[in-house]
Amino acid sequence: MRCSTLSGAAGEPLAGTAATATAWLCLEQPGPWGRDAVVQSHLDPELGAELTRRAAGTGVRILLIRRPGKHADTHVGAGRRLYLASTTPGASWLEQADLAAPEEALELDFAALGEGRSTAFGTPVTTPLLLVCTNSKRDVCCALYGRPIATALNLWECTHTGGHRFAPTGILLPTGHLYGRLDHQLAERVVTGGITADRCRGRSCFTARGQVAEVAVRARLGETRDVLTVVAETADSATVRHADGREWRVTLAEQPVPARPASCGQFPDVAVALVATAIDELVRVCR
Repeated sequence: MRCSTLSGAAGEPLAGTAATATAWLCLEQPGPWGRDAVVQSHLDPELGAELTRRAAGTGVRILLIRRPGKHADTHVGAGRRLYLASTTPGASWLEQADLAAPEEALELDFAALGEGRSTAFGTPVTTPLLLVCTNSKRDVCCALYGRPIATALNLWECTHTGGHRFAPTGILLPTGHLYGRLDHQLAERVVTGGITADRCRGRSCFTARGQVAEVAVRARLGETRDVLTVVAETADSATVRHADGREWRVTLAEQPVPARPASCGQFPDVAVALVATAIDELVRVCR
């Protein structure tokens, strides 16, 4: 059985499993992708390695993207679409640029992007962007279950975002909320209805503790806007603040997960998940 099927059967919690990044660089690259797609695709591997080197330590995570459809094993020399996203809570932004050649991405100020500062490299995008992982060379579940959603809804496909056992997986930009066990209905709801706690793995700019806490508060409030941030953490709690001044302390605890493989082809192992066990309101706002 596929790793995603076994993870679902084990009831493995999604919250707290998102990749960590303060910003995302998404570069169009048609054609096949290898396991380490940035340097194993028809993108010049030296360029991929240099982009990775420049992103290191800045908080920027690189994805390759492509339009859904057939991906013939041919080299394409046309221009590339580039998306840049900063996930800063309450101040997230998304920009796009059309590059004549992928090498133009080297002109980007990675440090500024990682810190949430726009360098006017692209033009603002006001609608959210959902990318769906279809990187089969990393794990077949991603392509097997992700590609039908990307194709049906005409969403960009992307390379590995982590957690293929939660396939189909996706990332919502600019906020950086990652989702697992996507279906067509949830994907449409995320694109049109805002951030939802349903099957959310967490926001990439937060730690695992912060991710669990933010998702828990979002679920409690039914909040779909970019108005929540994590302002404090301890070993067993995290504090979440709303833009209107309200605050909640979320108590966290570890919970064992029944044996499941982390990826297809691996042996099942027992894991530990971080879960929210209580939500206490600390600051109320009179309306």
